[in-house]
Amino acid sequence: MSTTQAAQLNLTPSALAKVREFIAAEQMPADTVGLRIGVLPGGCSGFKYEMSIDEAPAGDDIVLDIEGVRVFVDPFSVQHITGVKIDYVSTMQSAGFAFENPNATGGCGCGTSFSV
Repeated sequence: MSTTQAAQLNLTPSALAKVREFIAAEQMPADTVGLRIGVLPGGCSGFKYEMSIDEAPAGDDIVLDIEGVRVFVDPFSVQHITGVKIDYVSTMQSAGFAFENPNATGGCGCGTSFSV
């Protein structure tokens, strides 16, 4: 497991609060649990984001500490999420995480996939 700040990622206060809420609901060991952020091939623009709460990092994960929230990123995904800002947005029509990726060269209308 690698611990580094090489991958710069920004979670807004709203996103951090929602992640903490999800982590608490999972009832996993507090000393190992974290948010997994990944990028997978797919979506209408080429890549899509993936988020989950994981009990512990994988052996080759990069582990970030963002204001006390552990974030796990696999080596493939790190190149695509560096510089990304993640917010949690709630409107009358929907609620969810929103990604602002300065590395993206395109995206889809729904905001869940991107191209580089």
